[in-house]
Amino acid sequence: MAENHMSWPDLVDWSRQHDLLAKQLYVIISEPTDGIGPVLDNLDDHVAYQTRLEQDGVMFGAGPLADEAERAWLGAGIFIYRAESRSEAVKLAESDPMHARGARTFTVRLWLLNEGTYSVQLFYSGGRPRVI
Repeated sequence: MAENHMSWPDLVDWSRQHDLLAKQLYVIISEPTDGIGPVLDNLDDHVAYQTRLEQDGVMFGAGPLADEAERAWLGAGIFIYRAESRSEAVKLAESDPMHARGARTFTVRLWLLNEGTYSVQLFYSGGRPRVI
């Protein structure tokens, strides 16, 4: 009988063998515990913390999540950390003022970044680039 899963190390090996990036990152899914009020009360400190992680090279990406109707923000967000281990990612998330003060709760998931594109354009003059 076949197993209903693939081991994580096997998946990482398979990804590398197929010339995929196989970059392991940690995704933090952050949800409000008591509505948006406490989230808004801690938003400035949260953003300052996230900015520090960005400057330290820990933050890969972060941002708020829209509701399912794509009309409102109910206070949820996702963060992606460059961490060496799950325990390091948990400590980083626990230190976020949103979580430390109880405005949000979080879950941590290991993520394998395999596909996608990243490019950079640098403009030395001419103001803001035109978005197409």
